[in-house]
Amino acid sequence: MPIVVDIDVMLAKRKMPVGVLAERIGITPANLAVLKNGRAKAVRFTTLASLCEVLDCQPGDLLRWEPEPDGTVAVDDRTDGIGGVSQRDTVGRPGP
Repeated sequence: MPIVVDIDVMLAKRKMPVGVLAERIGITPANLAVLKNGRAKAVRFTTLASLCEVLDCQPGDLLRWEPEPDGTVAVDDRTDGIGGVSQRDTVGRPGP
């Protein structure tokens, strides 16, 4: 996947355990692990904002883009057709 998640890097810089981060941002350690290990299809802006606030960083410190090794573009056919994602693909706090 071309989006690389660098939460581990920021956790190491801040000397913060994963469980503490999960508690402070209000998601389960399991959901944080999905995000941290790059298995999430999406992340809520509220979750990203909480991560940045707790880790005292910018979104670009946590996420970066890398091209696919073979030069192809990753496409997910589970979107709603206009760039949205299904509810099951979103990691973070429940919506309103």
